Parts: sequence; structure tokens; C-alpha cells
Amino acid sequence: MSPLQTDLYQLTMAAAYWQAGKAEQESVFHLFFRRLPFHGGYAIAAGLNPALDWLEAFRFSTADLDYLASLRTKAGRALFQEKFLSHLGDLRLKLDIDAIPEGAAAFAHEPLLRVQGPILHAQLVETALLNIINFQTLIATKAARTCTAAAGAPVIEFGYRRAQGQDGALSASRAAVIGGCRGTSNVLAGQLYGVPILGTHAHSWVMSFEDEAEAFDRYVEAMPDNSTLLVDTYDTLKGVDHAIATAKKLRAQGHELSGIRLDSGDLAWLSQQARVKLDAAGFPEVKIVASNDLDEHLIESLRHQNAKIDIWGVGTNLVTAADQPALGGVYKLAALRKDDGTWQPRIKLSEQTAKSSIPGRLQVRRFIQDGQLIGDAIYDIDRSIPETVTIVDPADPIRQKTIPAATDFTDVLQPAMQGGRRLITENLDTARERCQQTLASLHPGILRLKNPHAYPAGLEAGLHQHREQVLAQYR
Repeated sequence: MSPLQTDLYQLTMAAAYWQAGKAEQESVFHLFFRRLPFHGGYAIAAGLNPALDWLEAFRFSTADLDYLASLRTKAGRALFQEKFLSHLGDLRLKLDIDAIPEGAAAFAHEPLLRVQGPILHAQLVETALLNIINFQTLIATKAARTCTAAAGAPVIEFGYRRAQGQDGALSASRAAVIGGCRGTSNVLAGQLYGVPILGTHAHSWVMSFEDEAEAFDRYVEAMPDNSTLLVDTYDTLKGVDHAIATAKKLRAQGHELSGIRLDSGDLAWLSQQARVKLDAAGFPEVKIVASNDLDEHLIESLRHQNAKIDIWGVGTNLVTAADQPALGGVYKLAALRKDDGTWQPRIKLSEQTAKSSIPGRLQVRRFIQDGQLIGDAIYDIDRSIPETVTIVDPADPIRQKTIPAATDFTDVLQPAMQGGRRLITENLDTARERCQQTLASLHPGILRLKNPHAYPAGLEAGLHQHREQVLAQYR
């Protein structure tokens, strides 16, 4: 929770703002991404509550300031002035933050966060906000895609051992639940976030006995009401037979085997054979759990092969987002308040118009028809928005969609912090439920794993024209 969770240039810019007398100038920054992850049709916003936790706790301790005071330039002089460090010691964030709620859909160029307040304050929080929001949004999106591929069957996050460090593992477990996972193997995530924890046993348990059948018997003795047996240590189908024998002994004692797990081989064929054996033996309720480097594409393929898999354990490819390990979100200055109280737009230019930032204080208006989301218009809250709205794709202005007047809508960015004081606290169940409702309200074509339909999201036509004018002015 340290304010030193940042890049050095945030602190050197803060020192320069302070030196230039600009520290208190009111500013607006937006945190957004330019391209949807995984070549998909949507993203799922996540990370807001951990970000608010970090912002609430933002204080420079004596140890933090002593460390900063120890930093030296190449000439051997102090990098930061004592008066500036004293300013940091007294600093209390005075930021207003509006955000897309966790679990809601987000699209390219839309602000996930709008951060308003003194420019020194807004600059200091950039790195941590990007770190938290980028990663958890990425993993929540990956989880949503994986759960969509599973078509309602439970998906369990099994990735702690392959995650990017302990902090990454915890963040991934949290975000995976927002995206739809039913639980995690991560016990600490269960304690910290109230996430259901689930698991089986390892091959080492079976290998520690001379006989697989004995290993299964001994395990269910210890866990009579919570046993899922890993059956592929030696011969998978013989392992299924041994699990059935153990299940019969367990039933005679008044308990039931929870499931078996397949972790290698032809999962489609093995699951079909295992299901036949379990059903014939009188155990139709025993679940078949599958793992082994699964992702949304393999799950979809196995389902199309009529695999008899009840529960999917997904690890490495989920918690590392292996096919796209970074979201690429950015944090850009969009407006500064002038002495007369009006807002002056700011824009970052690029040779590619689509990569130029969007000026102004932005909001996202989401239009709804018959319970289905039909388009998002990014607009400037300081400029009027017409009743009939035309959405312009910033990457391809020829692509436009007109939303008729009187169409139902909601403004997506919601107040999350005011003057540095937190306004909301939500649990994971709320965010997860919001994600499920969001996915249900999107056209099925947008949920496709490959070549999804493009959801209409872009600039309100008036903002598009204003942006073009500002671009021309700065160029």
C-alpha cells in the first residue's frame, strides 16, 4: 500500500509541478485502452475496489520520505528538495474518481476511470492505477471468455503456482471470480476475498503409496465428504476403476465420492469412457473434473467433441493471460482548469489518428433496447449531447451508428471517490453478478471467441468534430 509503488518519473514530475507552482492546478486524466484484449468483442472492468483501497491508504511515511531524501543525482546532490519532501509528507489526496463498475463491459477508448483533481495528486497515482486496473481487467476478461466457452459448467481457477508472483496470484484469483469462475485453489484468496476454495490432490499422493487403490482409500478416509480423486497417475481408465471401488466403500460408510479428475491424455475420449464406467457402476452424480493447460479455445473444442466434463480447472492460461499477457491501458491528461474556471482541452498527438487521445472530461453513455446493449457513445460532460446520438468509430470515422431519440440509456462512469474520500465498497458477488448480467445483455455474436461482431462504441459525433478541431489546432 506504499505510495512508492510508482515509477520514478511520477515523483520527479511531481517535484517539477511543485517547483513550477502548478501542483494545485486542477486536471482531468483518463485511464483507457485502445484495443480489446484477445482479439475479442468486449472487456470486463475489474480492479476498482483494490485501487480505491490503495488510494485510501495513500500516505508518505517517514521511512518513505527518508528513502527519497537519500536519493542522489549524478553530481551527488539530493534529488529532491527538503521542502518538496515536506509537502509530500503533508499530502492527502483530493481526487474525484468516476469509474466503470467492476464486472461491467468496457470497450476501446472508453475511460475505465476519470480522475480529476490537483495535477500533482493525479500524476502520483498513475502507475499504481494502471498496474491494478490493467491486470485485473485483463484476467476478468479472460475468465469471462473461459466461462462463456464452458457454457454454464463451473470453471475453477487453479493457477497460483504458475502466476506472476504472489501478488499476481491473488489479483488473478480475485479477477477470475469477477469474470465468472466459481472458485479458486488459492486459500489466501479465500480468506481475503471470501472466494470459495476447491481442490483435489496431487500425483505425489498416489505415488507415495505402493498401490493406487490404497492411495484412494486412504485419501477418502481423511476427506470423506470432500474427495475428488486424480485418476491419471498411471493408467487413467484403471484409475477410474480404482476410484469406483473406493466410491463403493465410501458409500457403504454413508458418504459419497465428489468427483474424479483427468489431467492428461485425450480428455474428450477419456471423459466419455469414464462417464460410462461411473454411470454403469451407479455413480451418475460423481463429477468429472478436467485440467491440463486448458483455455477457452480448448474448452470450446472439447465441448464440440461431446466431452463428458462437468467442471473445468483452468490454471496457467487464465492467470497469466498467456496469449496476451498485458492489456496495454494508458493514462492521459485530457483537460486543465484555467484561472477563469473553464476547462481547456489537452490532447496527445500521434501519427495515427486513432492513437491520439480524446480531449475533455469524458463520460460513456450506454444505450439499451429491449434489454440488450446496442451502443456506447463517449461524450464530453461539458458539451451538450443531442437527443439523437451518432456514434463515430475513432479508428475508422466512416463507421457510424445513429441512436434514435428517446432510446433508454445509462451513463456508465459512476462516482467512486470524491475529494479523496471513498464513496463505494462492493463485494465480489456483486461484481460477478454484474458481469453475468452484462454478458447476457450483449448480442451473442459479440461473445464469439473468434471474429466477434464489433459492438458499436466510439465518440459522440459532436465530440468527434471537436477532437478533429483540437487536433488541427495542435498540429
